[in-house]
Amino acid sequence: MALPPLTTRHWRFPAFIALYLLLDWSTYLDPLYGLNITPWNPDPALGLVLWLRYGWRLAPAWFIALAAGEVLVRGMPAGPALTVLMSLWLMFGYGMIGEALRRRFADGAIFDDRRGLFDWVAILAAGTALNDLVYIALLSLGGLIPAGQWGAAVLRFGIGDLVGALVSMPLIWMLACPARRRQLRAAVWRLETLGYLALAAGVLYLVFGSIATSEFKEFYFLFLPVIWAASRQGLRGAALMVCLLQAGIGALVKWNHAVDIAVHELQMLDAALALVGFSIGIVVDELRQVSTELKRSLRLAAAGEMAAALAHELNQPLTALGAYGKACELLLERGDSGPLLKDAVRHMIAESGRAAEVVRRLRDFFRSGALRLEAVAPAPLVREVARQFAAALREHGVELVIGEIPAPAVLADRVQLALVLRNLVANALEAAQERPPGARRVTLSARLLGGGRGGDGCLQLTVEDSGHGVTEALAAGLFEPFVSTKASGLGLGLVLSRAIMEAHGGSLWAEAGGHGVFRLALPLARAGQAEQEQEQERGGDGHK
Repeated sequence: MALPPLTTRHWRFPAFIALYLLLDWSTYLDPLYGLNITPWNPDPALGLVLWLRYGWRLAPAWFIALAAGEVLVRGMPAGPALTVLMSLWLMFGYGMIGEALRRRFADGAIFDDRRGLFDWVAILAAGTALNDLVYIALLSLGGLIPAGQWGAAVLRFGIGDLVGALVSMPLIWMLACPARRRQLRAAVWRLETLGYLALAAGVLYLVFGSIATSEFKEFYFLFLPVIWAASRQGLRGAALMVCLLQAGIGALVKWNHAVDIAVHELQMLDAALALVGFSIGIVVDELRQVSTELKRSLRLAAAGEMAAALAHELNQPLTALGAYGKACELLLERGDSGPLLKDAVRHMIAESGRAAEVVRRLRDFFRSGALRLEAVAPAPLVREVARQFAAALREHGVELVIGEIPAPAVLADRVQLALVLRNLVANALEAAQERPPGARRVTLSARLLGGGRGGDGCLQLTVEDSGHGVTEALAAGLFEPFVSTKASGLGLGLVLSRAIMEAHGGSLWAEAGGHGVFRLALPLARAGQAEQEQEQERGGDGHK
């Protein structure tokens, strides 16, 4: 009968045993009484990472790895029976830690936030403490711990296991999954990584490499490369840096035969180094995630604003196209193919070009912030925006008052300025509805300013409503994302409006008070300036 071909699935547990033994052998440094009590035990971290995936199916392979380590690495100092008993306990103890981690992090998101990091540390600390006490008790019962040294053995073994897991598990966790490996590579495969690795090597030599014995008073310098890596590359950079530093510390301390420092104190310092690095890295990752989500929300809001602007701006050319199309149809029915038909077709072409221009200009702004500046007369623009709200004003019983609008033109993109005005009027209309009928009012006014907030030679447009207004605190935060006075609002319309105004070299702000007041300021168009701006834009487009 032919045997089935071997696959990766058949080799995963033998590979785990081999790698576990390699880690055990390579980190078997400065053992206490020749036992499995060393300052740094990273091999349990490997087992815990795989336990998160396989659960109790890993238990037999982990028991074999533990027993084989006692035989091959330490020469089985406890004898066969006690070796089996201790290996069974360690397998069970580590398994309980692994199960606690599996229950807490069922979704696999161990290092996604600070709460997860805190819970991970707490589970490791509690689990290794219990594991430590029972394991050292078994060694003591076997006569392998000298009288009066039980406490020291508990301290060293517990710290070695805890620090080994804290320092090594994040990096092993990333390396154990192909997707996380790609993320790790993308994060650290940069020239900058060589910089903080070089800094780490220099600091390691400064602290450990130039002296045979030391109190390591300069240990705090090791925080520099860790903070650099964590702040630039998040948790992935911190995990790589912390693990490499721990390996370097262990090798250099062994190489220099340093004897005048309690090793467990050095390891506690390294645990603090790791926790600081991981905390910074997770905060950096969280901030980047929030920034990504904010950009996505702003893009969605921009798409909504663009759709609303298109609906308003395309209404007139599309209506005109329909009218000219109907006229062409009537002319053709009459058999008229003369100048009237040609004139109607020319108007249709012009209106379609106008519609295409509106779409292009709005698309360019929401994609790259591009502007098409021209001299825009404010009075016709204000009246046009007001006309678009006529039906809504009548429906809700809101009075619209348009004050005197100065004649001088402003330098602006007409489509985008209309978008901002519509947003402000829509907000004012909704705020005015808070008042009883008869007290609902929206006022549009403007005045020329020779200086001040809008700069020299600017026009200040004001949109007021008879609503309840905003407080000083709310006025200061209205232009922050997701801050809204509307129950159903996303709080992004004003953010986009201010962005448009600032792109024009203007400003937009709210004033606190008993009723709503929003003001925007735009520079005035000087003689020939609009034409020059358009000429420069055309020239720039030709060189793209």
